[in-house]
Amino acid sequence: MDVQVQFWPDGVTVTATAGEPLLQVAARAGVEIPTGCLMGACHACVVDWELEPRAEPETVRACLTSIPAGVTTVTVYLYQDPTW
Repeated sequence: MDVQVQFWPDGVTVTATAGEPLLQVAARAGVEIPTGCLMGACHACVVDWELEPRAEPETVRACLTSIPAGVTTVTVYLYQDPTW
């Protein structure tokens, strides 16, 4: 099932599939999500996202997160951290 993934603040949208790693989706969309350890410990890749039809915002680590099944749209909010 195709999932529309939109990255803010740029508004870039790309189609993904359930189970696809979020970092891979972002790279395909030309969006850079900072990474550090790639194991979730450093929190460099933290983003917020909203899943439709479940609209509760959630903070996730992009290096450990994949596109979930059963959603139609994922909105990812990126932040600039001058440390990374």
